[in-house]
Amino acid sequence: MTNRAAVLLEPGSIVLEERPVPEPGPREVLVEISAVGVCGSDVHYYEHGRVGSHVVRAPLVLGHESAGRVAALGSDVTRHAVGDRVALEPGVPCGRCEQCRAGRYNLCPDVVFLATPPVDGAFAEYVAIHEDFAFALPDSLSDEAGALMEPLSVAIWACRKAGVSAGDRVLVTGAGPIGLLCQQAARAFGATSVEISDVSEPRLELARRTGATRTLRAGRDAPAEADALIECSGHPDALMAGIAAVRPAGTAVVVGMGPGETAELPLALIQNREIWLTGTFRYAGTYPTAIALAAQGRVDLDAIVTGRFPLEQTERALRAGRDDPGSVKAVVRP
Repeated sequence: MTNRAAVLLEPGSIVLEERPVPEPGPREVLVEISAVGVCGSDVHYYEHGRVGSHVVRAPLVLGHESAGRVAALGSDVTRHAVGDRVALEPGVPCGRCEQCRAGRYNLCPDVVFLATPPVDGAFAEYVAIHEDFAFALPDSLSDEAGALMEPLSVAIWACRKAGVSAGDRVLVTGAGPIGLLCQQAARAFGATSVEISDVSEPRLELARRTGATRTLRAGRDAPAEADALIECSGHPDALMAGIAAVRPAGTAVVVGMGPGETAELPLALIQNREIWLTGTFRYAGTYPTAIALAAQGRVDLDAIVTGRFPLEQTERALRAGRDDPGSVKAVVRP
């Protein structure tokens, strides 16, 4: 038995390779991968060979949004059985450092995260992962929904950082996959008003279908006053305009990564209104909530899937966002 994998050799070059099937460690499960979402970071690695300080220096398997079925067990596994459907949380922290012990394991400096150099990801037929980071997937949810628990976790973490609760008015800037899921998560958290902005009419139409109370053309339509801003576009203008819409003592959460390492901020406005401004980095302890929200029908993950590709067409999946203006979330089906 071999493990086919789509391997990034250099920017713009993916090849299909047959590799050995991973041997699960004592507390690891071997998972046969059924669906992998394409993330913006995957596209960035494919196009540029790096994301920030993470540089691809050797052949790398991309893909970290994944789900599948347990194929084999390590000697000490107790949480799963062969055949279980699972969604994979792609980052396994050390569990010992100060951040892990404080419950902030998303900030663990020694986390082993799929598809972050030099760790191979899930554009492959098999992946081995610690049993605690494979979560049981209800039969009512699709494999693709299981894979998208990862971006939904990003959205849940952003809503938690924003303090979204019943009755809140939320502004989401950027209607990409994360923004669309932030919109849905905010409604699930009890927000009565969720406005979302973008320059793409197809994405705004999708936002309307999945629960946005108002959609805005970025740069043209003015948002209403918001209790919380969740900025998902990475665009400096969206950040400035979004913060300007936040009420006094409101919260602004920066999720989207901009083109540069710095950005301008309306500091006087932040000070005068006492706006809480924070960033986010991945998530911690969100997968049970993500699975519950999807299983209860409060978040529709399948709605954002716009393209499905076999492993042999991983490059097409990575280019889908460039080639198709209507593309939102491409999924690879190994």
